[in-house]
Amino acid sequence: MGSRSAITLSDSPLTRTWAALRSTGRRALIPYLTAGYPTRDTSGAAIRAAAEVGDIIEVGVPFSDPLADGPTIQRSTFQALQQGMTLAGTIELIAELELSRPVVLFSYLNPILRYGMDRFLADAGALGVAGLILTDLPAGSDPAVESAVQASTLDLIRLIAPTTQAARLKIAVEGAQGFVYLVARLGVTGATSSLSGDLAESIGQVRRTTPLPVAVGFGISTPEQAHTVGQMADGVVVGSALVDVLGRDGVREAARFLRQLRAGLDGGAGR
Repeated sequence: MGSRSAITLSDSPLTRTWAALRSTGRRALIPYLTAGYPTRDTSGAAIRAAAEVGDIIEVGVPFSDPLADGPTIQRSTFQALQQGMTLAGTIELIAELELSRPVVLFSYLNPILRYGMDRFLADAGALGVAGLILTDLPAGSDPAVESAVQASTLDLIRLIAPTTQAARLKIAVEGAQGFVYLVARLGVTGATSSLSGDLAESIGQVRRTTPLPVAVGFGISTPEQAHTVGQMADGVVVGSALVDVLGRDGVREAARFLRQLRAGLDGGAGR
Protein backbone atom coordinates (compact mmCIF):
# COMPACT_ATOMS: atom_id res chain seq x y z
CA MET A 1 0.00 0.00 0.00
CA GLY A 2 1.15 3.55 -0.67
CA SER A 3 1.75 6.33 1.77
CA ARG A 4 -1.87 7.54 1.80
CA SER A 5 -4.52 5.02 2.73
CA ALA A 6 -8.30 5.13 2.61
CA ILE A 7 -8.40 5.08 6.38
CA THR A 8 -6.37 8.26 6.84
CA LEU A 9 -8.45 10.12 4.22
CA SER A 10 -5.65 12.52 3.33
CA ASP A 11 -6.49 16.14 2.65
CA SER A 12 -6.63 15.76 -1.12
CA PRO A 13 -8.78 17.95 -3.42
CA LEU A 14 -11.34 15.14 -3.56
CA THR A 15 -11.44 14.79 0.21
CA ARG A 16 -12.01 18.53 0.57
CA THR A 17 -14.76 18.44 -2.04
CA TRP A 18 -16.60 15.59 -0.33
CA ALA A 19 -16.26 17.32 3.05
CA ALA A 20 -17.76 20.53 1.65
CA LEU A 21 -20.65 18.61 0.11
CA ARG A 22 -21.27 16.70 3.31
CA SER A 23 -21.34 19.92 5.34
CA THR A 24 -24.25 21.20 3.24
CA GLY A 25 -26.03 17.86 2.87
CA ARG A 26 -25.54 17.76 -0.90
CA ARG A 27 -24.65 14.91 -3.22
CA ALA A 28 -21.90 15.12 -5.83
CA LEU A 29 -22.75 15.39 -9.50
CA ILE A 30 -19.86 13.86 -11.44
CA PRO A 31 -20.03 14.43 -15.21
CA TYR A 32 -17.89 12.29 -17.51
CA LEU A 33 -16.69 13.57 -20.89
CA THR A 34 -14.28 12.06 -23.40
CA ALA A 35 -11.26 14.26 -24.12
CA GLY A 36 -11.32 15.41 -27.73
CA TYR A 37 -14.95 14.57 -28.49
CA PRO A 38 -16.63 15.64 -30.68
CA THR A 39 -13.69 17.97 -31.44
CA ARG A 40 -10.86 19.23 -29.28
CA ASP A 41 -12.31 22.73 -28.94
CA THR A 42 -15.87 21.55 -28.31
CA SER A 43 -14.56 19.05 -25.80
CA GLY A 44 -12.81 21.83 -23.90
CA ALA A 45 -15.94 23.99 -23.92
CA ALA A 46 -18.03 21.06 -22.71
CA ILE A 47 -15.64 20.21 -19.89
CA ARG A 48 -15.61 23.86 -18.81
CA ALA A 49 -19.44 23.95 -18.88
CA ALA A 50 -19.59 20.71 -16.90
CA ALA A 51 -17.32 22.22 -14.25
CA GLU A 52 -19.86 25.02 -13.74
CA VAL A 53 -22.57 22.50 -12.82
CA GLY A 54 -20.75 19.43 -11.52
CA ASP A 55 -18.65 18.94 -8.40
CA ILE A 56 -16.00 16.54 -9.73
CA ILE A 57 -15.19 16.20 -13.43
CA GLU A 58 -14.20 12.88 -15.01
CA VAL A 59 -12.23 13.18 -18.24
CA GLY A 60 -11.88 10.05 -20.33
CA VAL A 61 -8.58 9.34 -22.08
CA PRO A 62 -9.29 7.89 -25.57
CA PHE A 63 -7.99 4.34 -26.07
CA SER A 64 -8.16 2.10 -29.12
CA ASP A 65 -9.56 -0.95 -27.30
CA PRO A 66 -12.13 0.34 -24.78
CA LEU A 67 -13.59 -3.00 -23.73
CA ALA A 68 -15.41 -1.73 -20.63
CA ASP A 69 -17.28 0.97 -22.52
CA GLY A 70 -20.57 0.81 -24.34
CA PRO A 71 -21.36 2.05 -27.85
CA THR A 72 -21.65 5.76 -26.96
CA ILE A 73 -18.31 6.05 -25.18
CA GLN A 74 -16.64 3.81 -27.75
CA ARG A 75 -17.85 6.06 -30.57
CA SER A 76 -16.66 9.16 -28.75
CA THR A 77 -13.30 7.53 -28.10
CA PHE A 78 -12.75 6.45 -31.70
CA GLN A 79 -13.76 9.88 -33.03
CA ALA A 80 -11.34 11.57 -30.60
CA LEU A 81 -8.55 9.19 -31.62
CA GLN A 82 -9.19 9.87 -35.31
CA GLN A 83 -8.62 13.56 -34.61
CA GLY A 84 -5.34 12.83 -32.87
CA MET A 85 -6.33 13.04 -29.20
CA THR A 86 -3.88 11.24 -26.92
CA LEU A 87 -3.04 11.06 -23.23
CA ALA A 88 -0.51 13.87 -23.78
CA GLY A 89 -3.22 15.85 -25.56
CA THR A 90 -5.65 15.21 -22.72
CA ILE A 91 -3.13 16.57 -20.21
CA GLU A 92 -2.54 19.63 -22.40
CA LEU A 93 -6.30 20.22 -22.67
CA ILE A 94 -6.76 20.07 -18.90
CA ALA A 95 -3.83 22.45 -18.45
CA GLU A 96 -5.43 24.99 -20.78
CA LEU A 97 -8.83 24.83 -19.07
CA GLU A 98 -7.54 25.65 -15.55
CA LEU A 99 -10.66 24.19 -13.94
CA SER A 100 -11.73 25.10 -10.44
CA ARG A 101 -13.26 21.64 -9.85
CA PRO A 102 -11.26 18.49 -9.12
CA VAL A 103 -10.48 16.49 -12.26
CA VAL A 104 -10.36 12.70 -12.28
CA LEU A 105 -8.77 11.01 -15.29
CA PHE A 106 -10.54 7.88 -16.48
CA SER A 107 -8.10 5.73 -18.44
CA TYR A 108 -7.08 2.28 -19.47
CA LEU A 109 -3.62 1.27 -18.30
CA ASN A 110 -1.95 0.99 -21.72
CA PRO A 111 -1.87 4.71 -22.64
CA ILE A 112 -0.32 5.52 -19.27
CA LEU A 113 2.33 2.82 -19.57
CA ARG A 114 3.20 4.09 -23.06
CA TYR A 115 3.44 7.65 -21.73
CA GLY A 116 5.50 6.46 -18.75
CA MET A 117 3.95 5.98 -15.32
CA ASP A 118 6.37 8.24 -13.42
CA ARG A 119 6.17 10.92 -16.11
CA PHE A 120 2.38 10.72 -16.13
CA LEU A 121 2.06 11.02 -12.35
CA ALA A 122 4.47 13.97 -12.34
CA ASP A 123 2.75 15.79 -15.21
CA ALA A 124 -0.80 15.15 -14.00
CA GLY A 125 0.19 15.99 -10.45
CA ALA A 126 1.75 19.29 -11.54
CA LEU A 127 -1.62 20.24 -13.05
CA GLY A 128 -3.46 19.38 -9.87
CA VAL A 129 -5.29 16.38 -11.36
CA ALA A 130 -7.05 14.95 -8.32
CA GLY A 131 -7.55 11.29 -9.11
CA LEU A 132 -7.18 8.37 -11.47
CA ILE A 133 -9.56 5.56 -12.38
CA LEU A 134 -7.83 2.70 -14.18
CA THR A 135 -10.62 0.84 -15.95
CA ASP A 136 -8.70 -2.38 -16.56
CA LEU A 137 -6.63 -2.61 -13.36
CA PRO A 138 -8.38 -4.87 -10.83
CA ALA A 139 -7.16 -4.43 -7.27
CA GLY A 140 -4.03 -6.47 -6.64
CA SER A 141 -3.30 -7.18 -10.30
CA ASP A 142 -0.26 -4.87 -10.52
CA PRO A 143 1.00 -3.84 -7.06
CA ALA A 144 3.82 -1.71 -8.49
CA VAL A 145 1.42 0.43 -10.52
CA GLU A 146 -1.03 0.69 -7.64
CA SER A 147 1.69 1.70 -5.18
CA ALA A 148 3.02 4.35 -7.55
CA VAL A 149 -0.40 5.98 -7.88
CA GLN A 150 -1.20 5.67 -4.18
CA ALA A 151 2.07 7.35 -3.23
CA SER A 152 1.51 10.19 -5.72
CA THR A 153 -0.64 13.28 -5.35
CA LEU A 154 -3.40 11.58 -7.38
CA ASP A 155 -6.02 9.52 -5.57
CA LEU A 156 -6.37 5.93 -6.81
CA ILE A 157 -10.12 5.46 -7.26
CA ARG A 158 -11.50 1.94 -7.42
CA LEU A 159 -14.25 0.68 -9.71
CA ILE A 160 -16.47 -1.82 -7.91
CA ALA A 161 -18.91 -4.17 -9.64
CA PRO A 162 -22.33 -4.74 -7.99
CA THR A 163 -21.70 -8.50 -7.83
CA THR A 164 -18.45 -8.19 -5.86
CA GLN A 165 -18.50 -10.63 -2.94
CA ALA A 166 -17.66 -9.40 0.56
CA ALA A 167 -14.20 -11.01 0.74
CA ARG A 168 -13.20 -9.64 -2.66
CA LEU A 169 -14.70 -6.23 -1.84
CA LYS A 170 -12.44 -5.92 1.19
CA ILE A 171 -9.41 -6.51 -1.06
CA ALA A 172 -10.76 -4.21 -3.75
CA VAL A 173 -11.14 -1.18 -1.47
CA GLU A 174 -7.87 -1.67 0.42
CA GLY A 175 -5.71 1.28 -0.44
CA ALA A 176 -8.52 3.00 -2.32
CA GLN A 177 -8.52 6.80 -2.21
CA GLY A 178 -10.80 9.71 -3.08
CA PHE A 179 -14.04 7.77 -3.41
CA VAL A 180 -15.33 4.40 -4.55
CA TYR A 181 -17.01 4.23 -7.96
CA LEU A 182 -19.78 1.65 -7.76
CA VAL A 183 -21.06 0.33 -11.07
CA ALA A 184 -24.87 0.50 -10.96
CA ARG A 185 -25.32 -2.59 -13.11
CA LEU A 186 -23.41 -5.29 -14.95
CA GLY A 187 -22.09 -4.92 -18.49
CA VAL A 188 -20.51 -2.05 -20.36
CA THR A 189 -21.21 1.63 -19.86
CA GLY A 190 -24.32 3.18 -21.36
CA ALA A 191 -27.51 5.02 -20.53
CA THR A 192 -30.42 2.87 -19.37
CA SER A 193 -34.07 3.37 -18.53
CA SER A 194 -33.92 1.36 -15.32
CA LEU A 195 -31.66 0.89 -12.33
CA SER A 196 -30.76 -2.31 -10.54
CA GLY A 197 -33.20 -3.26 -7.81
CA ASP A 198 -30.24 -4.44 -5.72
CA LEU A 199 -28.49 -1.08 -5.84
CA ALA A 200 -29.31 -0.10 -2.25
CA GLU A 201 -27.85 -3.36 -0.96
CA SER A 202 -24.73 -2.95 -3.12
CA ILE A 203 -24.19 0.56 -1.74
CA GLY A 204 -24.73 -0.70 1.80
CA GLN A 205 -22.18 -3.45 1.32
CA VAL A 206 -19.56 -0.97 0.10
CA ARG A 207 -20.32 1.41 3.00
CA ARG A 208 -19.79 -1.40 5.49
CA THR A 209 -16.36 -2.06 3.99
CA THR A 210 -14.86 1.41 3.54
CA PRO A 211 -15.31 4.92 5.00
CA LEU A 212 -14.83 6.45 1.54
CA PRO A 213 -17.72 8.21 -0.21
CA VAL A 214 -19.62 6.05 -2.71
CA ALA A 215 -20.41 7.38 -6.19
CA VAL A 216 -22.68 5.40 -8.50
CA GLY A 217 -22.44 5.40 -12.28
CA PHE A 218 -23.07 3.40 -15.47
CA GLY A 219 -26.50 4.07 -16.91
CA ILE A 220 -27.82 7.17 -15.14
CA SER A 221 -29.64 9.27 -17.71
CA THR A 222 -32.60 11.14 -16.15
CA PRO A 223 -33.24 13.58 -13.28
CA GLU A 224 -35.46 10.90 -11.72
CA GLN A 225 -32.62 8.39 -11.70
CA ALA A 226 -30.21 10.98 -10.31
CA HIS A 227 -32.69 11.74 -7.53
CA THR A 228 -33.20 8.05 -6.72
CA VAL A 229 -29.49 7.26 -6.62
CA GLY A 230 -28.77 10.45 -4.68
CA GLN A 231 -31.04 9.22 -1.91
CA MET A 232 -28.72 6.24 -1.45
CA ALA A 233 -25.21 7.26 -2.55
CA ASP A 234 -22.85 10.17 -1.97
CA GLY A 235 -22.50 10.97 -5.65
CA VAL A 236 -23.91 10.31 -9.11
CA VAL A 237 -21.79 9.84 -12.23
CA VAL A 238 -23.31 10.62 -15.64
CA GLY A 239 -21.35 9.67 -18.76
CA SER A 240 -22.99 8.06 -21.77
CA ALA A 241 -26.18 10.13 -21.62
CA LEU A 242 -24.14 13.34 -21.38
CA VAL A 243 -21.82 12.33 -24.23
CA ASP A 244 -24.92 11.49 -26.31
CA VAL A 245 -26.43 14.93 -25.76
CA LEU A 246 -23.12 16.67 -26.46
CA GLY A 247 -22.56 14.79 -29.71
CA ARG A 248 -26.13 15.30 -30.91
CA ASP A 249 -27.02 18.78 -29.68
CA GLY A 250 -23.84 20.57 -28.63
CA VAL A 251 -22.41 22.21 -25.53
CA ARG A 252 -25.40 24.38 -24.61
CA GLU A 253 -27.80 21.43 -24.51
CA ALA A 254 -25.26 19.31 -22.64
CA ALA A 255 -25.04 22.03 -19.98
CA ARG A 256 -28.85 22.22 -19.82
CA PHE A 257 -29.03 18.44 -19.40
CA LEU A 258 -26.56 18.64 -16.51
CA ARG A 259 -28.59 21.40 -14.85
CA GLN A 260 -31.66 19.15 -15.05
CA LEU A 261 -29.74 16.32 -13.39
CA ARG A 262 -28.45 18.76 -10.78
CA ALA A 263 -32.01 19.86 -9.99
CA GLY A 264 -33.13 16.25 -9.69
CA LEU A 265 -30.20 15.42 -7.47
CA ASP A 266 -30.55 18.46 -5.22
CA GLY A 267 -34.27 18.89 -4.96
CA GLY A 268 -36.54 16.34 -6.48
CA ALA A 269 -37.06 14.05 -9.43
CA GLY A 270 -37.76 15.87 -12.67
CA ARG A 271 -37.85 19.30 -11.07
